[in-house]
Amino acid sequence: MSVIFIVTQNGWVLVPLSYGFIARVLTGPRLSPLGRIATQLITPKLSFAERLVPGPPKRFAQGIGVVFSFTASVLWLQDAHVAATVVIILLTVAASLESFVGVCLGCLVFSQLMRWKIIPESVCIECNNISLRAAATQ
Repeated sequence: MSVIFIVTQNGWVLVPLSYGFIARVLTGPRLSPLGRIATQLITPKLSFAERLVPGPPKRFAQGIGVVFSFTASVLWLQDAHVAATVVIILLTVAASLESFVGVCLGCLVFSQLMRWKIIPESVCIECNNISLRAAATQ
């Protein structure tokens, strides 16, 4: 959707883009049409093994997506179209890094915030449990 916005410069594309991020932060992929397509249609057809990822870092990354898409929406409404496009380009770069290289920038920021003790260690328990389950299946 971000690429569609960049190409078409249609501000209405920011509405479903923002909704998708908000839905994924609140409920995971359950209420996000794109999240459901990714988890139920595309991922099962891929030829590589599933890689479990802890929920808290992913939700944090989706929250960053909310901030970027909402910021772009506000900028667009204020006729700051170039600034809105730049924000969405940055979002697209981050999403592309995750999709094509497997690097989640939001997850890296989350990890650093845990190291700095800004995010409590209790959140890390879920991360460790997922990591242990993933290691056990390999």
